[in-house]
Amino acid sequence: MENNKIGNLLTECNMKKNIAMTVIIILSILLIPSSLFAQQSSSASEEEKTVEELFLQSVEMRIIGEQAFSDTRESKLSALDNLAELIESGDVASGDPEASYILDSLSSEGIGIVYREEGRVVNNFPEVRRKSCELLGKIGGEAAKDTLINVLISDDEPMVLSEAVYALGNMGVENRNNQVTQAISFSILNQDILTPDQNYGYAALLAIEKIAAQNNGISDPSIYRALIRLSQGNYMATVTDKANEVIRELLSY
Repeated sequence: MENNKIGNLLTECNMKKNIAMTVIIILSILLIPSSLFAQQSSSASEEEKTVEELFLQSVEMRIIGEQAFSDTRESKLSALDNLAELIESGDVASGDPEASYILDSLSSEGIGIVYREEGRVVNNFPEVRRKSCELLGKIGGEAAKDTLINVLISDDEPMVLSEAVYALGNMGVENRNNQVTQAISFSILNQDILTPDQNYGYAALLAIEKIAAQNNGISDPSIYRALIRLSQGNYMATVTDKANEVIRELLSY
C-alpha cells in the first residue's frame, strides 16, 4: 500500500515536470517569431531612413544638407559657402563622408541629376558643379577622387572640367590601374579639335605633372596621346610649350 502511494507520487511529479517542459517549449516557439519580427521591424525602419538622415547627423551638416538639396541655385551656392567655411576652419576632416556625400550630389547637378520643366533642364548650374569640385579637392579622400573622375567623364562644361582636373592634381592621388590618367586623357581627347578650351588644357597639364610626381611617373599610353594632342593641337603657345615640358619630364622617370 505504501509502495503504491510512493509510486503514484512519483508518477504525478513526472507528469508535472513533463507539463512544465511542454509549456516552456511552447512559449519558446511563440516568442522566437516575435523576437525575429522585432529585429526585422528595426531593420526595415533603418532601411526607410534616407541617406541624408543616416549621414547628416551634425546640426551644421543638416542645415547645409537642406540648402544643398533645395531647388534653387542660390541655396546650393549658400550650402557650398557654408561648407567652405567649415573646411577652412578645420571642422571638416579629410575625406569626411558627410561633406563628400553633399559635394558628390552637387557636382552632378544638371548632368547626372537632371530636373526638367516642359522639356527644359532647370537645374543646370555649372558654378555649383565647379565649386563642388574645388571643395572636393580640399577634403580629399577616395570618395572625392571617384567623384572627380566621374566629373571628367560625364561633364562637358570647361570651367567645371578645369576645376575637377586641377583638384585631382592637388590631391596627390594614387593612379591605381591608370584610373585617374585615363579619365584625364579621355576628357582631353574629347575636347573640340578646332576650338579646345585653353584653360582646361593648361589645368590638365598641371594635374598630369603633379600626378606623375606623386606616382613616380605615368605608364598609361593614353596620357601620351593626350599630351601629343596638347602639344600639337590648336592651342596657344603657353599650352603647347607646357605640354612639351611635361612630356620631357615624364620621359625622365
